[in-house]
Amino acid sequence: MTGTARPVRRWVPPLSGTELVTVLDRLRGWSPFDGGALLDDVAAVLDDVPPPEGDIAQLAERLGGHLARLVTIAVASGAERDPTVAQLVLRSRILHADPLPCGRQEAIAHLRRLGWTANELHDRLAAIRCLKEVA
Repeated sequence: MTGTARPVRRWVPPLSGTELVTVLDRLRGWSPFDGGALLDDVAAVLDDVPPPEGDIAQLAERLGGHLARLVTIAVASGAERDPTVAQLVLRSRILHADPLPCGRQEAIAHLRRLGWTANELHDRLAAIRCLKEVA
């Protein structure tokens, strides 16, 4: 089988070396969403007994991280078109931007708002099948 030779264009990588390093760094820093850890933290802040004062800042940081990840999932999946998800995303962004209050009661109230919002957003994303439900 003989045919005419066609010129073949030289392959060009889709990303530059710098862009590949950026992608690699992001992949190395990535960790999968852990719904179990989210629910553990939500349970800790919504329990009848408030968390110890020494745990408040750490719980607030973790819940803020959970909210940021849930918002990213909602936006990336297009779930933000759902009115309930859009409202929860807005509330999440506002809560995430608010600093942890100084007084114990105010800090616990802030933690509980973070916990309720994270739980509601998680449940809604599971209901519309953007996330698997966590038992």
